[in-house]
Amino acid sequence: MMVKARVSVVRVQDYDCEQIRTAADRSLNLICGLGKLVRPSDKVLVKINHLSPASSADRGIITHPIFVEAILHLLRDCSKNITVGDDIESIASNGFGVSGFREMCKRVGVDLVNFKEKGFVETECSGHFLKKTHISRAALYSDVLINLPKLKTHSLTVLTGGVKNMYGTIPSGLRTRFHGEYVRPNDFGQVLVDIFSAIKPQLTIMDGVVAMEGEGPASGSLREVGVILASQDTVALDAVATKIIGLDPLDVYTTKYATERGLGIGNLKDIEVVGEKLEDVTVPDFKLPASATGVLTRRVPRLLARHLLSQLSVRPQIVQSKCTGCFECENICPVSAISRINGKVKINPNRCIWCMCCHEVCHYSAIVPKRPIVGNALELLADTWQKFMGSIR
Repeated sequence: MMVKARVSVVRVQDYDCEQIRTAADRSLNLICGLGKLVRPSDKVLVKINHLSPASSADRGIITHPIFVEAILHLLRDCSKNITVGDDIESIASNGFGVSGFREMCKRVGVDLVNFKEKGFVETECSGHFLKKTHISRAALYSDVLINLPKLKTHSLTVLTGGVKNMYGTIPSGLRTRFHGEYVRPNDFGQVLVDIFSAIKPQLTIMDGVVAMEGEGPASGSLREVGVILASQDTVALDAVATKIIGLDPLDVYTTKYATERGLGIGNLKDIEVVGEKLEDVTVPDFKLPASATGVLTRRVPRLLARHLLSQLSVRPQIVQSKCTGCFECENICPVSAISRINGKVKINPNRCIWCMCCHEVCHYSAIVPKRPIVGNALELLADTWQKFMGSIR
């Protein structure tokens, strides 16, 4: 008989360190207990979600430093050799200062590292597309890798969860390159799983206290969800998080492909949820990104799917009145489709590949996802049909 994956869901209402520490301790004890995973001699790497350019914690873009601080206090009872890290742009030299991580890590007494400082190691991953890639030396050579993602939507992948957070263990240059080479959401999902297969964490704890809904991961709106999720199975944790925000877990490519490859369990029937009941924490009106409607294309004939995909796919559009001229979007674009005109930016539609990297790095809501008028009509039709089918069940 198949052993079920266990995911704990525990409520916590705000970013108070003691409240989170208590909730996280309960959450971890429900799945196995931290002491069984971390020994005193272990070298522990805590992988946070820290987007560039840097932003303050109250914007909901990054794993909240107070959330991380609470986890670190629990970890210090098990090991004293702890490092917190992520790969952030070198030009954002004070990124950890802006986000509050530098001050927090100093206060707790743990090391903080930009993965660039320690370098990367070429690693085999035997993936769908990638046979090898470069992985952070700090992450690869840790004894215990703990993954702390933020519960957020994503304009390309629908969900930013535990599997996608491992994308930050590869160099930023490779991340940009892969966005340009693997344009379709399903192909990019395979690449994310390729990387996850090479660097699986032993424990994932998700910051779901305040989530980001709508057009995440940087321009969405904040939504109080009030939960911590924890599991030794990152894929199962993502599946439960996806259900909480109102989607079928296997409609998220990273969960679907990781499950198919045996890297974790994404079917809810094979997952034991402990702590809170799943139906008690589900957010029925959670605002999903426009990319979520792309799941429709998986349920229609292949010839129609190609046309539907072109209509439902979102593409970036500049809101000139909000553009600050920071040019982060120009720097990140993998195909150089963005240029400067009179201190603002312009997207060349003939070069744009709709990877949404520009939207991801814009923290001023100056780049918004848009789709063709036909796509909007299809989305409305699909929404109406879904509500009708729900009413007759």
